[in-house]
Amino acid sequence: MVAPINLPAVTWTDGCSFDPVRPRSTDRMEGRRTEGQSIGTPWWTAQYTGVWRNKAEFGLLDAFMMQAGDDGETFLGYDVFRPRPILMDTGAPLSGTKAGGGAFNGTAVLNSITNSRTVVIGGLPAGFQFSPGDYVEFRMTALTRSLHRIMAPATTNGAGVVTLSIKYGLDLDNFTTSAVVNFEKAACVMQIDPGSYSGAKSWSSRQPSFSATEVFIYEP
Repeated sequence: MVAPINLPAVTWTDGCSFDPVRPRSTDRMEGRRTEGQSIGTPWWTAQYTGVWRNKAEFGLLDAFMMQAGDDGETFLGYDVFRPRPILMDTGAPLSGTKAGGGAFNGTAVLNSITNSRTVVIGGLPAGFQFSPGDYVEFRMTALTRSLHRIMAPATTNGAGVVTLSIKYGLDLDNFTTSAVVNFEKAACVMQIDPGSYSGAKSWSSRQPSFSATEVFIYEP
């Protein structure tokens, strides 16, 4: 399978939802007692709606729609409302200098995995700040990625190392400390949901929209 493509380089400020789905069920019994069960692996879903498009932007989206799932292709879906850690977001791609030296571009190193929901990450600038709701991506290959939300505030130490609490848990059967960590447009692998693309063309209405769902692809 070919590597995933990127979202088109157009403005997405009008609307977006980006949320996980966690399959679970709740049984209610006599005496108000309830029992719940979570099953399976969580996955991400997205809904993208943009601003009014000119003809060139509309063409990019029409082409993207045919390249992001029709024949099994994939794209990198991310939360366009929060493309990088919010306290470090200047509106431009992440940059700076790593605490240990070298240019920082949003990628980092997975130093260790305490457990599936606690990870230690290095290779960051000193004093880099994370907030609840920020995203972190773990990438083993171009198609094997895992996207998570950060659950608690954290700041890197002078060596550019930080411990992050994440949810949902990292799949430890398929992700190891060899994974590349990414905070710039942290993404998962997605496909456009069949039949969800809406691209009516008129002078008054030119706001294509679509929904998408994460797909899991594990490469050896």
